[in-house]
Amino acid sequence: MRRGLALGALLLGAWWGVSALGLVPDFMLPSPAEVALAGWRNSAYLAQNAVVTGSEILLGLLGGTLLGAAAAVVIAASRALQRWLMPLLVVSQAVPVFALAPLMVLWLGFGLASKVALAVLVIFFPVTANFLDGLRRTEPGWLDLAATMGAKPWRVLLRVRLPAALPALASGVRVAAAVAPIGAVLGEWVGASSGLGYVMLNANARIETALMFAALVLLALMSVALYVAVDRGLRAALRWSPGG
Repeated sequence: MRRGLALGALLLGAWWGVSALGLVPDFMLPSPAEVALAGWRNSAYLAQNAVVTGSEILLGLLGGTLLGAAAAVVIAASRALQRWLMPLLVVSQAVPVFALAPLMVLWLGFGLASKVALAVLVIFFPVTANFLDGLRRTEPGWLDLAATMGAKPWRVLLRVRLPAALPALASGVRVAAAVAPIGAVLGEWVGASSGLGYVMLNANARIETALMFAALVLLALMSVALYVAVDRGLRAALRWSPGG
C-alpha cells in the first residue's frame, strides 16, 4: 500500500511539473488543480455516472467469473465436450472486443445489458484459462489416492480437483477485476446515455479536457479500489493456500 501511494505521489508530481513548466498545452493536459476543480464542480454529475459504470463493472465481473468458472469445469470434466468447447473458447478471443462492441449495442441496446455483456466477454477468457489450468495441474498423487479408494470421477472433480484449483481461479479473478472496466467503458464509448465513458466522450467533444481527466481519474480510482478489494477478499478466503 505504501509503495502504491508513493508511486501515485510520484506520478502526480511529474504531472504537476509538466503542467507547471508549460511543456504541454492546457487543452491537452490540464493541471492537477484544474482537474480537481472540475471534479469538484461536477461532483454530483460524476458520482451519478460513476454509479452506472460501477454497476456495469460489478455485474460483468460476477457474470464473467461464473460463466468462466462453469466453462472450465465442463471442459475439464469431459474430453468430448473439451474437443467442442476449446475451439469456441479460442474463437471468442480471436475476434477483438472493439469489433464486437457496436454489435452488442445494436443487439442489446444502449442500456446496461450491452455494457455488462462486453465486460463478461473481456473477463470470461482469463477466468476460464486460469481455472482450467489449475484443474489440469492437480497433484497426481492425490488423483492416484482417490482412484485407489474407488472414488467416482465426479467425486474426484468436486472433492479433489476443484479445491486444488481454487488458487488458480483466484488468479483468474484478479486478472478479471483488473480488466473488467475495459468492456464497460468501451460499450459506453460506442453508445450510451450515462456512465463515465459517456462523460469522457462528451467532454472530449466539447474540449472540456479537465472534466474528461476528472472522469478518467475517478474511473482509475474505482478500478484500483475494485482490484484491492477483490485481492484482499481472495487472500482472506484462501488463507489456507500458499498460492491464494
